[in-house]
Amino acid sequence: MEDSILTIEEVAKYLKISERTIYDWAQKGDIPSGKLGNVWRFKKSEIDQWVNEKLKNNKNKETNISNLSSLLSPERVLITNFSTKRDILTALIDNISEAPQVKNRKKLEEAIWEREKLMSTGIGLGIGIPHIRINSVRDITVSVAINKTDIIDYQSLDDISVKIVFMVAAAQNQHAEYLKLLASISKLLKDEVFRNKLLLEEDSMKIFNYLTAGE
Repeated sequence: MEDSILTIEEVAKYLKISERTIYDWAQKGDIPSGKLGNVWRFKKSEIDQWVNEKLKNNKNKETNISNLSSLLSPERVLITNFSTKRDILTALIDNISEAPQVKNRKKLEEAIWEREKLMSTGIGLGIGIPHIRINSVRDITVSVAINKTDIIDYQSLDDISVKIVFMVAAAQNQHAEYLKLLASISKLLKDEVFRNKLLLEEDSMKIFNYLTAGE
């Protein structure tokens, strides 16, 4: 029956998720549920509706995650004139830490520098994409700097001086979305004409419009 009442064990089996996870979700109010006496019970019709909404929301998010217009805001676009990697990354860390998605600036800063110790994020063509996934970030956010001079110590795969730097911060559980966004940014910036357009622009709002229009 569509409105049958289910136990935790039955919901876990139905959703193919552990009983402990269902219990935790019920305790937190993350899944439609109620108590009869001291035990949790669930309406199957409400569970089905909840699952459909979750899947729909995830599909919409995945569709839009590589679209910078949903992730970048005008205040996250900087025009800078730094000559060192430390200066430009510090400016971007300061900027992206102001986003509501970032809960802890110190942890973000530590993670960014730890990532750079492993391998430089200069990917070539004058582009750097420092990127991290950590628990102190709630959702993907982006900050970008268009630097007017060469960054002399930002090691790059092709030894071309880095001038365009995207900083990407994501939640620990956003692996697929994170990879899709990194690929999207790389693809967008492969166009030399587009890169030069960004580098020549003196208005951060226009740079924002270029990036979010996906030109």
